[in-house]
Parts: sequence; C-alpha cells; structure tokens
Amino acid sequence: MTQAEPARQRPIRSYVLRQGRQTAGQQRACTRLWSRFGRDFTPGAPLDPARLFGDERPLRLEIGFGNGEALARLAAAHPHCNFLGIEVHRPGIGRLLLTLEREGLENVRLLRHDAVEVLDALPPACLEGVYLFFPDPWPKTRHHKRRLVQPGFVAALVRVLKPGGFLHLATDWEDYARQMLEVLTGCPDLVNSAPDGGFVARPEDRPLTHFEQRGRRLGHGVRDLVFRRRPAP
Repeated sequence: MTQAEPARQRPIRSYVLRQGRQTAGQQRACTRLWSRFGRDFTPGAPLDPARLFGDERPLRLEIGFGNGEALARLAAAHPHCNFLGIEVHRPGIGRLLLTLEREGLENVRLLRHDAVEVLDALPPACLEGVYLFFPDPWPKTRHHKRRLVQPGFVAALVRVLKPGGFLHLATDWEDYARQMLEVLTGCPDLVNSAPDGGFVARPEDRPLTHFEQRGRRLGHGVRDLVFRRRPAP
C-alpha cells in the first residue's frame, strides 16, 4: 500500500483457516457423505431453512462446531429440532460426518463457509437459538479487533433470532468472557438470562467436550453466557 492509498478496514470473519491434517477416513467421509448431510452455499443467494431440511421444525445454529462433538450431542438430545452447523476446517467436518452417519442423526445439515455471510443469507427471525462455543480468543491485545463477538456481529445474530430465541456463548478466556458480556449487555434487543446480569452456570444441555476438559486440566475456567432476544412488543 502506498502512502496515497487509504487504509482498508479488515472485515471480521468467523474463522481463521488453519488446516490440520485430514485423515483418509475423513476425506472419504467428505466425498461420500456430503450430499447427505452437507449443503453447498452460494454467496449472495438467500438461504431457505425449510429447503435445507425438508421440514419446518425449530432451527438452531452452531457457529464453528470444531470436531462436531457438541453439535452431535445437542442434535441427539433435541430430536424435535433441526441443527445447522457452520465450519470451514475439513478435518472437523469429516469427523462430524462420520459421527452423524454412525449415530443416524438426520436432523443436522452442514455448511462450509464464513458464518458472517451465512447469517446475511438467512431470513429474519428464523432461528430458535444460536451456539458459539470457544471461538478463537485472539489473546494478543493488538488482535482483539479480530474477535468475532463485536456489536455488528451480535446485531446480525439478533436479526435472525426469533423473539424469545437464545444466544449461548462459552469461552475459557476470562478477558474475552468480559468482552462478550459487555457487548451482549450493550445490545438493547437482548436480555441476560443471569439474574445478576453476569454469567450463568453451564446449562445441562451443553456437552462437556474433550476440548473443555483439557482446558480445565490446564486451569482454564469456563464462562457461559445465555441471552435471549426480547419478545416483540
């Protein structure tokens, strides 16, 4: 960039593409099972949840499902709901595809794309709930601006939430938890489920994943936040 060029603002994305090694089994799963559980996303085209699943059951979304451990357990525990999972890392997608086949979970669909664009493509007030578990904390102070939970992103989440719908976030980074709490509290369309306006105890239906168990062994405390969209007046 020359001195005459204006600085461009870096767009907030829901991921950083750090590809791990995909096993041969995960590669085969992506080839064999994507047409069953996955859907290709077309940027700029509207996304119809009913067409994704073939029915109109309540829809919940997980952003950045990692290896899919939590998403699979949630889908099994709530068979009356549909679950849309967003992830860009192929090893995790392949692992979850194998789990979905093994467990016979037909109420899950996967998208491999940036969540910010997916949110823009969804119709208003279509989601019963959104899960965001352990997003990249960007621990260095100079990188905090890259954190996903910012006012603009929260506004995009609120748009697709039904009145009374929930946002459930969790992180094991204390300062990010405080930032999340501040951003969510500052959104006038959201109400904190915690009576004291802080964090909540881990809800019973949030699976205790291997990632979290490892963090606990390292002494990382986990903070859960559950906010709901205000009912329509």
